[in-house]
Amino acid sequence: MNNKSSFPARHSTHSVNVGNVFVGSDHPIVVQSMTNTDTADIVRTVAQVYELYKAGSELVRITVNNMQSAQAVAEIRQRLDAMNCDVPLIGDFHFNGHKLLEAVPECAQALAKYRINPGNVGKGKKGNEKFAQMIKFACQYDKAVRIGVNWGSLDQVLLAKKLDENSQLEQPADLKQVMHETLIESALSSAAKAQEYGLAEDKIIISCKLSGVQDLIQAYRDLSSQCHYPLHLGLTEAGMGSKGIVASTAALAILLQEGIGDTLRISLTPEPGAPREKEVIVAQEILQTMGLRSFTPQVIACPGCGRTSSDYFQHLAKDIQSYLREQMPIWKQDYAGVESMSVAVMGCVVNGPGESKHANIGISLPGSGEKPVAPVYENGQKTVTLKGDHIATEFQSLLNKYVEREYG
Repeated sequence: MNNKSSFPARHSTHSVNVGNVFVGSDHPIVVQSMTNTDTADIVRTVAQVYELYKAGSELVRITVNNMQSAQAVAEIRQRLDAMNCDVPLIGDFHFNGHKLLEAVPECAQALAKYRINPGNVGKGKKGNEKFAQMIKFACQYDKAVRIGVNWGSLDQVLLAKKLDENSQLEQPADLKQVMHETLIESALSSAAKAQEYGLAEDKIIISCKLSGVQDLIQAYRDLSSQCHYPLHLGLTEAGMGSKGIVASTAALAILLQEGIGDTLRISLTPEPGAPREKEVIVAQEILQTMGLRSFTPQVIACPGCGRTSSDYFQHLAKDIQSYLREQMPIWKQDYAGVESMSVAVMGCVVNGPGESKHANIGISLPGSGEKPVAPVYENGQKTVTLKGDHIATEFQSLLNKYVEREYG
């Protein structure tokens, strides 16, 4: 795994405390997610927040869009606390957040951070006044704020102004470039306004989300060169399945490699009825495969070829990966560093022994024409050869003993 020192220093010069989770500066990059329940449905929202928390989400955002949802927030917080779930909650506000925070002070207090979209809260003649009111509540309750600008809900007043200015130029830029500049200006000018209204610099996080990979990369490069606020990364409306995962990874990996980004959310569209925590796992795996953080032991497995005599190794690799993730809530309490362990499950003799030697513990299953035995390697040395009908069970037992011995 790559050493963190091989990455450029992160651009943010200070950190923001979000409910005792620190975002920015030299702190680990934070994984966050968002519920898709009706926040007014307290039971379902608490259950989903808890699912995301158990999956590893370090911050969870919930929608606060009406009086019913605002009134539910304090009880949601209380129920989570009673479950020993201390994950900070972020309130996602858009058009009416100033009214909700004023009407329901217990909501304002229970949230750890307010997400404000300048393109929405700033609409209308009293846009600046609404924004100022939300910042006032953030100051009053000592809360962090994310200035979250989005390509799909850009400040139309600012965009019109930028378009007018652009039209006066001898060589006007194209619409896409003007929108790009508007996005950056909206974020930075809103952050400056927030500070003018009394919010401390170390209470502000910024994001500029777009749905195009190259657009997002360019926006964050420009943004990071013009400020030192911690940055929230995410490809908005990334999509479903492999498309959403690949697009998010392609964009975020480049930015993270350049030292840009302090917290991230993977905005996947879940399959109907599918669990929400997939976005958390993808975020963790991006950070772990890049060597930026470790969350759970990783399984190294071959893709299979004509040499692999069955799908046995595929089932074993899947079962071991699931088992490792299931064990982590228990293991992380007793086995420091186990999250960085690597486990190899290989299907034949070509790369099997080599990969097993490089992993902490690995097994090389027999391929076509090979002896029906499976050598196991621990810390580069062959320790035992398994055979018979119980290889999977025996290997899992060896894995447990390895964890106890090496990390206990």
